[in-house]
Amino acid sequence: MTVAEAVRAASERLAATSDTARLDAELLMAHALGMARSDMLVRAMREAVPSTFEALIERRIAREPVAYILGKQEFYGRDFLVTRDTLIPRGDSETLIEAALGCACPAPRVLDLGTGTGALLITALLEIEGANGIGIDASPAALEVARANAQAHGLIGARARMLLRDWHKQDWRDDLGTFDLILCNPPYVETSAQLDPDVRDHEPASALFAGPEGLDDYRVLVPQLRDLLNDGGVAILEIGAAQGDAVSEVAKNCGFSAEIRPDLAKRPRAVIVR
Repeated sequence: MTVAEAVRAASERLAATSDTARLDAELLMAHALGMARSDMLVRAMREAVPSTFEALIERRIAREPVAYILGKQEFYGRDFLVTRDTLIPRGDSETLIEAALGCACPAPRVLDLGTGTGALLITALLEIEGANGIGIDASPAALEVARANAQAHGLIGARARMLLRDWHKQDWRDDLGTFDLILCNPPYVETSAQLDPDVRDHEPASALFAGPEGLDDYRVLVPQLRDLLNDGGVAILEIGAAQGDAVSEVAKNCGFSAEIRPDLAKRPRAVIVR
């Protein structure tokens, strides 16, 4: 069987459980071949199938996300290491970066709350000239991933620090200082939400669920933003598509203004807090 034939057969097998069956099969085949998908499509479709390909397809049939199988995910045009200790960066979260680019002052100091892979912080620092910042997370394993990503993108050290902090603890803000830009993709899924097995069975629950309304972490974080923001600073919080009004109300009750930004699908995706 050639690569082309195996990709076609794998796509048919994956169609029952994946909306992107062909793409999944191509990405996994390219991974098995040790080359970029674009290179594979151009010059490897008639080659023999690597022996490792079948095991990769079986993992995807079992609903393991492609990003975890590959060990990486693209975000804002760059690859980031991912493990099961971190959420997979999603294109919807690029809304926060676009909003940040429109709000950032020159050479801002940036804080990423719940940094996970570090994708938001690292992207902001690479896109905003002169920026430096801190990523915090309550998971030591996630912080190791974030540090590896910062290192891979040439940022670890003076421009980017990753710190173990839990915003549910009393002293988590000690010695952080204040910031011009705060980014946050907190847990915001309702406890009773019915998630796809790809998410429910594989991504870390602590980074997903936030009480019966999905609002618990906003209620903890938003009141503390005033002590973290410099004058004129902004915080940009990712939200679920139905949470814009509720999170805006939390912000307004704390004396902030709130502006909702949609993602590319025109769904509410971020709240800008000033």
